[in-house]
Amino acid sequence: MPLTLVDRRAAASLPVYIVAGDALEASGADSAACAWARANGYSGSEGATLPIPGRDGTLAGAFFGIGSDTSSPLIYGKLARTLPQGDWHFATTPGNPSLAALALLLGSYAFTRYRTETSRDIKFAVPEGADAEEARRTAEAVFLTRDLINTPTNDLGPDGLEEAARKVADTHGAEVSVIVGEDLLNRNFPMIHAVGRAGAIAPRLIDMCWGPKTAPKVTLVGKGVCFDTGGLDIKPSSSMLLMKKDMGGAANVLGLASMIMAERLPVRLRVLIPAVENSISGNAFRPGDILRSRKGITAEIGNTDAEGRLILADALALADEEEPEILIDMATLTGAARVALGPDLPPFYTRDDLFASALAFQSESTADPLWRMPLWPPYAEKLRSKVADINNVSADGFAGSITAALFLQRFVERAKTWAHLDIFGWNPSEKPAAPVGGEAQGIRAIAAVLRERYGA
Repeated sequence: MPLTLVDRRAAASLPVYIVAGDALEASGADSAACAWARANGYSGSEGATLPIPGRDGTLAGAFFGIGSDTSSPLIYGKLARTLPQGDWHFATTPGNPSLAALALLLGSYAFTRYRTETSRDIKFAVPEGADAEEARRTAEAVFLTRDLINTPTNDLGPDGLEEAARKVADTHGAEVSVIVGEDLLNRNFPMIHAVGRAGAIAPRLIDMCWGPKTAPKVTLVGKGVCFDTGGLDIKPSSSMLLMKKDMGGAANVLGLASMIMAERLPVRLRVLIPAVENSISGNAFRPGDILRSRKGITAEIGNTDAEGRLILADALALADEEEPEILIDMATLTGAARVALGPDLPPFYTRDDLFASALAFQSESTADPLWRMPLWPPYAEKLRSKVADINNVSADGFAGSITAALFLQRFVERAKTWAHLDIFGWNPSEKPAAPVGGEAQGIRAIAAVLRERYGA
């Protein structure tokens, strides 16, 4: 990691002067430094860094522009990539010191598994008032999520996802059990088996448990399609290029689980990950097939590229049997969600208005964007089948993210609160606190909701 948060400011630490708008003189820098900035045409534009020379030619500090008041508090992540090597501190405390500290860490992320990168050694003093330990825990969870999504399927198939879950469990003292291959049929998970049986690596259901059995039950379900060809309804090659990220839901729930366990929240945590490859082979499931689910609901296959909801249905049915207090599933489920809200604003669905309000509030407070979408009952008719209880796709293609959520809703009856997040799990363009690549979406907001409800 090229940037490290340090609890004590080094004697030689240099100041970063925060410039809001064009207000150089309000940054706290002396008149000579401000004159230097003006002479160089520096106006404090969002994310712009300008080193300040000292009288002897050495570095004396830096200006950093945060733009207008509407800028994200994660803008400070840009400093991790633009500051020269050395020891640094903020000359004045940012408006949200904890998010600024987190942004510094998140902005330093790089995926280096397959190449060597020369990193700079930047040490940054924890901003006054920031919760440094929470920032470090959160960054570790986000980095875990990003690493898993960025890893290609040749190194992270269903077995690799199982290994990753076991590592998380070992770190925090959780228990893991796994149902693999034909045992899925014996244990009544027919749709997970059907979707994954054509893959070279056997499908599986990963089941992690942690915490006292008497504590409130919080269950997380993550879509673990390690690669999605589309099945027999094959995707065009351009649409397959990012399909290593189709296990982004699984990566996100593992990141969220690591946060919950690291904080020792007093909950009974369960994590369920159906891990498969949606491949093409002689035994691949077909358009027109009718699959029976764990819950007994039969699903006609209108399209084999709508496989994620099938494996989630079996996992949700299992989770629902325990009547958890909170049941959350996360999935890179539909392109329709991206058409509606773009890659950076994942929709979430829930029947619980209080939970929705809490999640919306924490989404804004944590700078972790989410937007509630409706579980619109009339659209359930779009999933009607003439030969089965339900079709896995609608005939007209309208409201694709909503109908996918309505499909999943059929498999949840007993949970007190259920929420579904249709995430993208990927940054198509660089952000101040993140490079292009895999991304954690929604987990910081969810963790804040859980912390508020169950924290000591």
